[in-house]
Amino acid sequence: MKNPFNGTGVALVTPFRKQETIDFSKLEAIINNIISNGVDYIVALGTTSEAATMTETERHALQDFIIETVAGRCPIMLGLGGNNTLAVRDAIANTNFDGVSGILSVAPYYNKPNQRGLAQHFKMVAEASPVPVVIYNVPGRTGVNIQAETTLQLASECQNIIGIKEASGNIAQVMQILRNKPDNFMVISGDDALTYPMMTMGASGVISVIANALPKEMSTMVRLAGKGDVKKSLPLHFKMLPLMNAIFDEGNPTGIKALMEIQGQLNNVLRMPLVKASKTLYNKLTSLYDEFNA
Repeated sequence: MKNPFNGTGVALVTPFRKQETIDFSKLEAIINNIISNGVDYIVALGTTSEAATMTETERHALQDFIIETVAGRCPIMLGLGGNNTLAVRDAIANTNFDGVSGILSVAPYYNKPNQRGLAQHFKMVAEASPVPVVIYNVPGRTGVNIQAETTLQLASECQNIIGIKEASGNIAQVMQILRNKPDNFMVISGDDALTYPMMTMGASGVISVIANALPKEMSTMVRLAGKGDVKKSLPLHFKMLPLMNAIFDEGNPTGIKALMEIQGQLNNVLRMPLVKASKTLYNKLTSLYDEFNA
């Protein structure tokens, strides 16, 4: 199955107004900026979007607006997962996939299924989905790790599962997947700072947070790394690295929203229980961004 998600994907933020309603005008500007600066696809309603704090009405409105604004200029991956397998299946059945090229489905969280449970969950998601599925392994958020053997099993047995967003931070596990995966199965970095080393071993790209703020630099680095151009891609990686790390000092999207306010792209408003970056982090990001542009 053809995979539309090579290169740099952006885990899109959601700008809010001071009264905490969605700021669609600023979102439109952000989308246009990242597309014009070379990103390959957009991830809608992922973790970075704060979708977990939205109403169902807001999520539908956000999905419709993103699809309308993108207007076919790049593929869209839609975040669609949960820890109730039957509810995820029903949500897929009730989703309009016009304009959506695939879904990103996170490992079930909180209830901590074993590996057999994870495999059966994702098989049901794959069977239900009319578009390709990328599974999402982020044990720091879910409390459960999709082991390499389970990923490889799903890659082998489920044609509709076309890749994994790997955010375990476990390079040994990532290497095991890269070494043994089918040729048409993608391993996508879920960690900005690990994108370059993962791509040197065969990862296809990244679903990036920093690309909200640095779309041109991140997409250029990924494109060069994909061509094996170490001379140009490695310096770009190292240039972005301090900002890549700092935006996660107080969690995501706390850091990236602070940085984007520094850039003038949005108001630094988050939905509870998330809170704004501390003054210490805000000053650190201001300093690092000044150094980046020096």
